[in-house]
Amino acid sequence: MERERKTSGKAVHRAAPLETAYASPAHQRVAEAKNRIRGLARRTFSKPVLSELGGFAGLFALDTAKFPEPVLVASADGVGSKLQLAAELGLHASVAADLVNHCANDLAVQGATPLFFLDHIAAARLDAEVVGQIASGFVDACRANGMALLGGETAEMPLLFRPEGHYELAGFAVGVVSRPQMVTGATIEEGDVLLALPSTGLHTEGYALAQRLLLEEAGYQHGQYVTALGDKVGAALMRPHRSYLTPIRKLLPYARGFAHITGGGLSANLPRILPKGLGAEVDLSSWEVPALFAHLAELGTLGRAEMFATFNMGVGLVAVLRPDGVKAARLVLSRLNERCFVLGRVVRSTQRTVLYR
Repeated sequence: MERERKTSGKAVHRAAPLETAYASPAHQRVAEAKNRIRGLARRTFSKPVLSELGGFAGLFALDTAKFPEPVLVASADGVGSKLQLAAELGLHASVAADLVNHCANDLAVQGATPLFFLDHIAAARLDAEVVGQIASGFVDACRANGMALLGGETAEMPLLFRPEGHYELAGFAVGVVSRPQMVTGATIEEGDVLLALPSTGLHTEGYALAQRLLLEEAGYQHGQYVTALGDKVGAALMRPHRSYLTPIRKLLPYARGFAHITGGGLSANLPRILPKGLGAEVDLSSWEVPALFAHLAELGTLGRAEMFATFNMGVGLVAVLRPDGVKAARLVLSRLNERCFVLGRVVRSTQRTVLYR
């Protein structure tokens, strides 16, 4: 897909040769940035990719023999306030990988196989070195999730992004699932078991509040070790948003639904997969809330409702399983060295809601 530099309503296509003597410094920056992306993106290409970066659109051949009755599944997301921290710490590849993993998870919970990823990179002034690190993060995560980096856009927007050095990332992913294999949660029943996989940290949610509490109100520094966190502040905040693609695939034979715990925490994301007339009952004694979340609650004097509606609280994925499939599912996860715990159960409820016990 074409990459463009946009300023004042005009677009300079990423595909265009910009090595002329009259090329402006801005054009030269874009040219260097796009060349870094192009070289890296080829590492993600496989046989279904029919195009190079720089065309009007990316081309991808769908294998209908492998996916009969194909249904395309699409997801779009951003990284949010975590980008500010990444820019300050120079950890650009990390947030790019976060974005790919987030999108891959959103596809996988529907039963889909990720196919390709498109990115959008925007900044007041492009730094080719930073763009190269971002592209490297995209590429490594795309390869890990079996996706092609099929295209994207790079934009300089000096009127929108200030100060220089900060940028915005957005990602768009497409996957495919055969219609009979779609996972929608429609077959979830009362008594089904909620099996949780831990998160690695905040993932990509709740950063505005977390940074305000840790960096402004508590006055911590990025490199400061805080006993209550068991880590340095920057390291605790920048833990990656992991991919759950492999465990999801292994759990498909046993699962009736999956919830990727993102913005809004358990309170907002579990109800998204529940049929009408059902709710989720969560046993608060079933896991130990990680130190980061406990310290945030302490610093902000935040109650349970606000914490569970803002942060993932140490839960990154929930699989809804038939009761007779729990033992087999846990065995599968143990073979993958994946930790898990029974979070609770599906219960009868007049509203799709989460009850904390």
